[in-house]
Amino acid sequence: MTEKEKAKFYWKENIKYVLILLLIWFLVSFVAGVILKDALNTIKIGGFKLGFWFAQQGSMYVFVVLIFVYVYLMNKLDKKYGYDA
Repeated sequence: MTEKEKAKFYWKENIKYVLILLLIWFLVSFVAGVILKDALNTIKIGGFKLGFWFAQQGSMYVFVVLIFVYVYLMNKLDKKYGYDA
């Protein structure tokens, strides 16, 4: 495999990871926090309605977790294609 092909496959996988992680964040922040808010508000956790929690805090927590997941995935991807230093 040439260096150019290796770089092409690397970025293809990288974009796939980014799109999947952004989809997860979209589902948590927009779908759960906005669209399903009323349905989720029927559930209470710690005295707070679940829809409110997703809209105010849940999407931020999920975003931070997704950052760590992305770092983990990129470290694996770097090793796979020999870009780790």
